[in-house]
Amino acid sequence: MKRREFVASSLSIAASSALPPQEGTRQFPNVPGLTKYVSEFIVNTKYQDIPEEVLALGRKSILDGFGLALAGSVSPMGPLIRQYVEKFAAPGSKAGVIGTGMKVPTRFAALANGTFIHADDYDDTQLSVAPDRVYGLLTHPTVPVLPPVFALAEVNHYTGEELTLAYHVGVEVECKIAEAISPRHYGDGFHSTGTLGSFGSAAACAKLLKLDAGRTAIALAIAGAQAAGLRSNFGSMTKPFTAGHAAENGVVAADLASIGWTASPEILEAKEGWFSAAGGGFDPQAIMNRLGKPWTFANPGVSIKPFPSGSLTHPAMGEMLRLARDQNLPAANVEKVDMGGNSAMMAALIHHRPENSLQAKFSMEFCMAILLLDRKAGLTEFTDPVVRRPDVQQLLRRVNFYVDPEAEKAGLNKMTSIIKIHMKDGRTISGRADFAKGHPANPMSYEEEADKFRGCAEFAKWPSAKTEPVIQIVGTLDKAPDVSRISAALTS
Repeated sequence: MKRREFVASSLSIAASSALPPQEGTRQFPNVPGLTKYVSEFIVNTKYQDIPEEVLALGRKSILDGFGLALAGSVSPMGPLIRQYVEKFAAPGSKAGVIGTGMKVPTRFAALANGTFIHADDYDDTQLSVAPDRVYGLLTHPTVPVLPPVFALAEVNHYTGEELTLAYHVGVEVECKIAEAISPRHYGDGFHSTGTLGSFGSAAACAKLLKLDAGRTAIALAIAGAQAAGLRSNFGSMTKPFTAGHAAENGVVAADLASIGWTASPEILEAKEGWFSAAGGGFDPQAIMNRLGKPWTFANPGVSIKPFPSGSLTHPAMGEMLRLARDQNLPAANVEKVDMGGNSAMMAALIHHRPENSLQAKFSMEFCMAILLLDRKAGLTEFTDPVVRRPDVQQLLRRVNFYVDPEAEKAGLNKMTSIIKIHMKDGRTISGRADFAKGHPANPMSYEEEADKFRGCAEFAKWPSAKTEPVIQIVGTLDKAPDVSRISAALTS
């Protein structure tokens, strides 16, 4: 056998052996017209088609995104992103970089603001339904969609209703693609917010630019060509960059499609297209004739984060905080903490001995330790000096994070967390949680979200005279004649 043939054969064998048996033998679904269906949904959906319940939920996530952009603007990557995008600023640039006075072209505002929103890993999370889908790890739906529609609305003076419609269309497309793709996509290492979020961004931008169905399909195909993101980058600056890049991708895709760029009109269903290449398969019943039926915001819902860390930590964090406060547990008297979760949690929360704030966001051990020590875990706690504190480093080494059979049996679409706190006096304090505050089963009100927004603004040292108008305007965003007042309140 020639060397070239041997290499090709070896790669083929390796690829097929990496697949679960059912994936390797399952026939790829034949669903002609899927991309056309998605494109027509984008084009034909009207504001009046969105239920008021869904609009209300969306307003909370939009406010959440703006607050997180302010907080992220003062993150360690804030100065770096500003240094990068300012190279592209030109006379006449009108899209604002949140938390600054900088104006840049639309695509770079989407990149910067998207990176800011995801910088603290504090943004909203799509929920899963099927037990084989990991809870909270489909996408972060707002971060790829809000920055590009906000930037386009600033530049083109779109109304609040137009922005709202495009936002919901983008989130719905993004989330349904995420529900449909084979779980192998995430399991093999793709960062779905970057990959699948690119489609949501493109859908929203195509809606705002009023592309027809044919050009919208092309925009989706261009987005698919750009979509990228790898979970190996979790715990680094490149995770937020991936989300920001997804936001940027939609602007580029829609702009190119609008001027006549060509691409595959069936990018989703083609045998060499997105679902095939990125997942090896998909569930047609999760997307075909399912867009807006029901809207993802309504069912299964979107979770708003109560803590600035990976969503898989949140049920455990809420329960640990409750136990620490209710039982008045002194951290010095804790011998050991057993925190049992499922295998998906273990696969994502990979930093068992975190050395900085980005790693701490994906460390169950840090999250348990800081709550026992400080009784809070906000933006201030997820900073490098706090992570490196000797008492934090000592206590997190006494946290045993493991796969618990009971939590595993509950399914990956839940984050069942089983806590046992072993005290030095021999007592054991136990607790269990499946969901956290902000989950649809225990939702935040608009006022509670407003408090989170205020906390983010305060962390960024943003003046309260500017923060309160944003809360008020977003609460009635659909009636705003344009986004100029929000833009003025979010930039200096």
